[in-house]
Amino acid sequence: YMVERAATARQADLDSLFVGDHHVTPTNYYQNTAILGRMLAEWGNKPAGALYLLPLWHPLLLAEQIGTLAAIMGGRFILQCALGGDRKQSAGMGVDLKKRVPMFEDSLTIMQALWRGETVSHNRFWPIENASINPRPAEPVEVWVGSSAPAAINRTARMAQGWLASPALGLQQATDQLNQYQQACAEHDCTPSAVAVRRDIYIGETSQAAAKMKQDLLARGYRGFPEEALVAGSAMEVADELARFGGAGFTDIIVRNMSQDQGEALATIERLAEVKKLLA
Repeated sequence: YMVERAATARQADLDSLFVGDHHVTPTNYYQNTAILGRMLAEWGNKPAGALYLLPLWHPLLLAEQIGTLAAIMGGRFILQCALGGDRKQSAGMGVDLKKRVPMFEDSLTIMQALWRGETVSHNRFWPIENASINPRPAEPVEVWVGSSAPAAINRTARMAQGWLASPALGLQQATDQLNQYQQACAEHDCTPSAVAVRRDIYIGETSQAAAKMKQDLLARGYRGFPEEALVAGSAMEVADELARFGGAGFTDIIVRNMSQDQGEALATIERLAEVKKLLA
């Protein structure tokens, strides 16, 4: 299913391809590095990447995996990363939640040094001695950080090139946090490469069909998201809603299918081609 969706996204001329990061799961979850490597064969030369919850990974291993992915793909690699706050995941991976902020900062600093070709030693969280990696990315890895708390937004401006807003935010909340991020960028004298937000979407054949799908999901407590965080409608209605984020200052909208039905998911991806034309 994931391979088929990647191929359909390429045919729809979408702009980027991403997979997520989750561990210690009760259901199937295809791990990001491996499945992205397979999906890249369907994707072409546009940007692609994955989310990694950095405290859950050894930074040397992850730097090598990203270096390999960046070497075999045609476009630029974008690292989406975050702290990860799920207790079950952290416990399963042997990570102390109380240490995840300094682990995140040290991990990103170590990986960026390795990608630059530097030799790294570290003994705070991981016993690393005189380590370097090959292959290294041909061009710098672009880093987007998912964050929402004021301190985390400030850290994003200080350490990364882009910001990824929470998918659970409504437009006004997302805009308020964007203003915080822009202020932090000004304080750190940086210009972001991307200001992104994720929306869970469903594009129906008719607006009525899309509205019914949305209400059915909300009635079942879909991911704990509020109604305004979900985008469902016809191609025109979805384009109008996404345009509001562009008007607020967001440069990228990362979309995730609300429907698990493969036919409906592929139809949504195909209809995104029309949404993209309407937004052009």
